[in-house]
Amino acid sequence: MRADLPIKVTEEVRDRCLCLHVQRTARAIARRFDEVLRPFGLTSGQFSLLMALNQPEAPRIGDISSILAMDRTTLTANLKPLARRGLVDVQVDPTDRRGRCLQITDAGRDMLVAAVPVWRSTHTEIDRLLPDANPDRLRADLLALS
Repeated sequence: MRADLPIKVTEEVRDRCLCLHVQRTARAIARRFDEVLRPFGLTSGQFSLLMALNQPEAPRIGDISSILAMDRTTLTANLKPLARRGLVDVQVDPTDRRGRCLQITDAGRDMLVAAVPVWRSTHTEIDRLLPDANPDRLRADLLALS
């Protein structure tokens, strides 16, 4: 150990760092949802992406990247397996031919219809794990930070 970076600083970061705690929690929750969504052939990220596409009009890539707080390159990479499976259709943006719009297909909607009950029950289980049993407060706090 160095005198200018004692173990106390490591412990402070371990105990106080919101980034560390949110990332750890996000990974643990994602693993749980990945497990329950596996029978549908979806990851938690793919479920969220498909759900974000479930809109009356086909959204643009930029709109979805903002909703999911994901850069466009990562979003494009995540779209490819969904498009190969026929769950998403990537179309030329009719208002700007350089852009792309994302359309969830009927097969994608069918997948969500089947997966939502499992998502709901898993969410109920997770909500019950919160010590103060106030998941809405946690969601509001997380939203304030995002």
